[in-house]
Amino acid sequence: MSSNLVMYASAIIGVAVVIYMLIKKMDIKISLFLIGILLILVSTAMGKEIAVKDFVSTGVVWLDPLQVIVTQFKQTFTAAGFIILLLGGYTAYMSSIGANEVTVNALTKPISKIKSVYVLVPLVFLLGNALSLVIPSASNLAIILLATLYPILRKTGMSALTAGAVIATSATIVPTPLGSDNVAIAEELAKHSSFAGLTVTDYVFNYHALISIPTLIFIAFVHYFWQKRLDKKAGLTGQAGKDEHVEVDSVAAITGGKLYKTVYAILPIFPIILLLGAYAAQIITGSTIEISVEIATLVSFVLAIVCELIRHKGNKSVLEKTEAFFKGMGGAVPIVALLVAASVFVTGLKSIGLVDELQSAMQSIQGNGLDFILPLIMVALTALIVILSGSGTALFFAMVPLIVPLAVAAGISPIAISVPLGLAGNLFRAVSPVAAVILIVAGTVKKNPIELVKRTSVPMIAGVVFMFVLSMIVLL
Repeated sequence: MSSNLVMYASAIIGVAVVIYMLIKKMDIKISLFLIGILLILVSTAMGKEIAVKDFVSTGVVWLDPLQVIVTQFKQTFTAAGFIILLLGGYTAYMSSIGANEVTVNALTKPISKIKSVYVLVPLVFLLGNALSLVIPSASNLAIILLATLYPILRKTGMSALTAGAVIATSATIVPTPLGSDNVAIAEELAKHSSFAGLTVTDYVFNYHALISIPTLIFIAFVHYFWQKRLDKKAGLTGQAGKDEHVEVDSVAAITGGKLYKTVYAILPIFPIILLLGAYAAQIITGSTIEISVEIATLVSFVLAIVCELIRHKGNKSVLEKTEAFFKGMGGAVPIVALLVAASVFVTGLKSIGLVDELQSAMQSIQGNGLDFILPLIMVALTALIVILSGSGTALFFAMVPLIVPLAVAAGISPIAISVPLGLAGNLFRAVSPVAAVILIVAGTVKKNPIELVKRTSVPMIAGVVFMFVLSMIVLL
């Protein structure tokens, strides 16, 4: 009885501290590391073993938690961590050679030719999600769209709040094998016997896209009706902003010929094209061609260097610019560290016995027609923390190591948890008045964040409900 009391008290305090750190926007990595270490020490004091497969003790009790961190770093860097580093490097290199800007320009330019205000609402929303393939950061994408698209949208007569709401919700749940969250969950799912050998490409195209694409289309329609309704109610229809001054960083004009613009617009998404091509070839021809995300990224990197050499006629500065790739890899280390920190935290929870208790509780609902309860609880917890903290990914990474053991205990597919959990975090971000993307957009269009959230909340919440129901029908 006393050991259970210690276990529950330690777990409650540990989880409460992590949630507090998230809400206060403190660095969550250190919190997860620290709480994980303390929980491992508590488990040792309780006479329990550290829950790491084939763990070899240092021989010194208080050093063993640090050995857990070392072990987790080694495992992560040889798997999901390496992919995340490569993707970080490639994104940085695309930015350094100006390819990202060319892609944004190519996709946003046709928008200026559409004059119907509310036809633009779903189109811009879907376009923004497509652009998040190139610029995964919601805040950075919003800044770019505010500089490039916002003035155009205002000139068509779109109200500031409608334009702001569409831009603020642009980076959500587009299915991409280049997303660090998808890389992390695919790596975790591969540990389950039913998904052994699962790649991030398989996860995204076989499962994620089945839910995310219909959800995006549904949200686009909800946006259309909701923004139109609120504009009409507030008498904002047809409020053009031709002379409106928008305080955003200037965007450099894209110069160059058609060949340059075409090639450089494709380069940022070329890894996805390669992965899609290999995936399609497998389905159509039954070939055994298997292109991993790592290979697709490296091939694209080499191709980009060749394009740069041709463009600059072999100038040595081209090779010097490749340094941006490796600096970008370094910039992605915090994401890898977050994955490791989450693993250490969950190791602590496993070591004190909490995960075993949760698994026992989950087993009691098997076969009772309540299989949706666990995914629902996870999505509800995500909603609460994301709305309070404004972060759509930190909580997800912290929960990733728990998905498989809890799903196994509940007797459901881990996919039925991973997809709604990952999508919910990204959708709820635009419902939080303290989210960075909301604050950036609200500040730029000179509106109160709460006013903006009124415009984003209905499309996003409706999207979550649609996504969850569809996930339970298709994946459970």
